[in-house]
This record gives sequence, C-alpha cells and structure tokens, in this order.
Amino acid sequence: MPYILFLIAIFWVPQAHAEEPLQRRDAYLLIWNAINRPAYETTQVQPFLDVDPESPGGLEITWSKRRGILSKDSDYFYPEGAVYLSDALLWLYRTRNVDELDKMQVEHLPDLVRRYPITQFTENRSIETREELVELMHSLDNMLKQEMHEVSFYADDFHGKGTAFGETFDMHALTAAHRSFPQDTLVKVTNVENGQSVVVRINDRGPYVHGRNMDLSKAAFEKISHIGAGLLQATFERLGDVDLVSACGNERRRYQKRITRDVRFHRGVPHNFGKGEQLTLGSTQWFVVRGITYPDGTFVRFQDYIEPEERFRFVPNETGEYRFLLGTTEGRKREMHMNVGECGS
Repeated sequence: MPYILFLIAIFWVPQAHAEEPLQRRDAYLLIWNAINRPAYETTQVQPFLDVDPESPGGLEITWSKRRGILSKDSDYFYPEGAVYLSDALLWLYRTRNVDELDKMQVEHLPDLVRRYPITQFTENRSIETREELVELMHSLDNMLKQEMHEVSFYADDFHGKGTAFGETFDMHALTAAHRSFPQDTLVKVTNVENGQSVVVRINDRGPYVHGRNMDLSKAAFEKISHIGAGLLQATFERLGDVDLVSACGNERRRYQKRITRDVRFHRGVPHNFGKGEQLTLGSTQWFVVRGITYPDGTFVRFQDYIEPEERFRFVPNETGEYRFLLGTTEGRKREMHMNVGECGS
C-alpha cells in the first residue's frame, strides 16, 4: 500500500452525516403536536400565501394564525426558513398559554424569559436542531407542571348562569375557569397540601381577582379540599383538548367522522366516552342533529341545524350506548354509536 494511502487508512474516521437544519414548519408542528390541541378548518382568516391548508401541517398552521398564535399581520410563514429563537419562544409560550395573548407579543419576550428562564434570550440566534428545540419544550413543560397557583371556587351565585363560552354553568360538574387556557382543555389540578387531584374541563374565563389563577366548580373543589377552606395551592398539568384526550386518562380517542363524503366532522363521535364529559360536534358544512337514543331506549328528537363555526354540545349523564341520528340539510342520514362508561371502569 502506498504510504499516503496507509496514513489515510489509519487516521481517517468516518464522519456522521450532518443533521438537516431545522425548518420553521417542522419546528412549529413539533411544538403544536405536543399539547394535544385540535386544529379546525376555518374561513375566518386568510391562509399564509406560502402554506397550503391542504399540505402537511397546513391545517395546524392556518388554524394557529386564526387563533393569533402565529402572526395574523404577515402574509408569509416561510415554512422552509430558519427557526429563530425569538419565534420559537413565542410559539412555546403562546401554545402553553402562560399568559393572555395580548401579553405575549415580541416586546414581552424579555419579561417572559425572566418568568420562565428556559434559555438565555439572544436576538437573531437560530435553533439549528430538533434536539435543541425539544430541550426547550421539556424545560418549559416541566417548569409549568411545578408552578404553584392559588385556586378558588365558585358555586351557587353562578349556578345556571352563562359562562364566557356560552355554556350553562353547573356547579356539580367537574369544570373550571381560567384566564388563558383554551375552551375544553383538560387540566389535572393537584392540591399540594394533600396530594389529591381532579381533572377539570375549562369552560369559562376567570378568575379576575389578583393573585388567583383558577376558579374550580364546587364539585371539583370538593374532590381535593374541604369547601370551607375557600382557597388552596395547586399545580396544573395540562392534558390536552377534550376532543383528543379522555378525562379518564391520556389515551387517544377514535372517532366516527363522516356523515357523507362532503360533510365531515372536525373530530366526530367517539366510539368510547366518559360519563359527565362534554361531547362537542362541529363540521365543515351545515349538519343536522335529528335525535339521540339514550341507553334506556328513549329517543329525544332535536332537529338542531348546526352551521360551520358553531358547535353542538352534549353531556351524557348515564352509562351505556348512545345512538346519534345525524344528517345533512339535503336529507342524508347516518347513525353513530357511542359507548359511555365511568372513569376507571
């Protein structure tokens, strides 16, 4: 072997292929998918000109623009562009709803990083790898799980009145009010004094008393504390949206999604559901809830016409099989079955 080849054979070490630079589309979807929040088709915002809503991730990106998580003022998302730290931090703080949206703008970043110091903020620095972004995500999520909150409750004075999302407040249901968590988010609330926990669904806004971070329904508060205490210190663990995650656990749901080829639900009727949970149905087109057959055989007629952007809501109050008779405005019908059980059964 010639001497030069001999030296190459001894000293050359194969180099691993360099990882592809992280792109904005992939980075945002990584952040979004970790929170178990659904994205819906919408006509209330102009999509980014460089992101087709029908392309991979396009639905989530367009919906996030609609919700203000991504900038509504920009025409372009630059899906293949570099991921700057400032953008990634805003995406993280906004998707985790650490504050109200108008308090999470670019000018608030220094304050947000001081509150949640998951990195040293440097302008114009880019995030090169998936691993770096995942580390930021894990750091923030772990910090939020350990954060202490003052929690109160509300009951008789509000029972039967409307919530901020148009529901009727029921103090006997396991629900809560929060200033920034999205509607229908499931949150595990743990009383730090006794370690007891309850899973609640966000269905209202508040509380608006300085220093308090959540109002539980009376029933939820009683699950983890004596009602006479009035206040408690708790930690929050955000589990995800009720459309994607069961209140009985973190398992993913399976859905019946279509009435016809053209009329499909954003999520649909789940095969299995929990007693006392709220089912929410919304579609890309008008649809009709013609009626529901209860486990005891009773049929309740609705003839409720639901337009796009509206939602039909239903809470099963007994276990067994429910049958939903659904249809289109043209008269097509389909029956969907949902088995309802107790948590832990």
